[in-house]
Amino acid sequence: MTTNTPVNLWDSADHAHDYLGRADSILHRAEGESTLLEFLPKAPRRILDLGTGDGRLLALVKTALTERESAGDRHSKLEAVAVDFSPAMLEAARRRFAGDSSVTVVAHNLDHPLPALESFDAVVSCFAIHHLLHERKRALYAEIYDLLNPGGVFCNLEHVASPTPRLHEDFLRCLGNTPETEDPSNKLLDLETQLQWLRAIGLVDVDCHWKWRELALLVGRKP
Repeated sequence: MTTNTPVNLWDSADHAHDYLGRADSILHRAEGESTLLEFLPKAPRRILDLGTGDGRLLALVKTALTERESAGDRHSKLEAVAVDFSPAMLEAARRRFAGDSSVTVVAHNLDHPLPALESFDAVVSCFAIHHLLHERKRALYAEIYDLLNPGGVFCNLEHVASPTPRLHEDFLRCLGNTPETEDPSNKLLDLETQLQWLRAIGLVDVDCHWKWRELALLVGRKP
């Protein structure tokens, strides 16, 4: 079982490329991503993607918003900021968004307080924050709250802890892993604690809107 230790392998190119090679095959991932898209603001101007990886989620967000606009939901030109610290992931994200002036890719390690990024109508994240120590997770949530505009939303598709070791092993088995082969960078925390933290910092309508085993979508809105 993963623990709250400072191990983080994501600065390794091999580790990042191994993940990218299997990212599309993560069971039920597309269900969580499509549910996340339902909670995006109607017409956001600025979106922040924390732990963007190769930009997969942000690309889905941009496509969904473009489709809304085509269907009649007009909005101002979208600006997006994609944050990651892995050199391999940053390279992949910059390659994905090459020529797209609406996306700014920022190198930053989420272990440290967020840099000055102005404000956002939505902050999204996918399978990233669970790599942080628990104390840093909670601090980051507060920083996210401060970055959100009134009415802005935080959508976190996350890897959370199972309530028992047996359920954790069952989850790993579903993904073809074992406790011996799982990523030591994981610092899993239970869902309810994180929902409580989001409520405590002032977000409203906080809930888990989708869950499959250890994969969960946490959403909250700034009043």
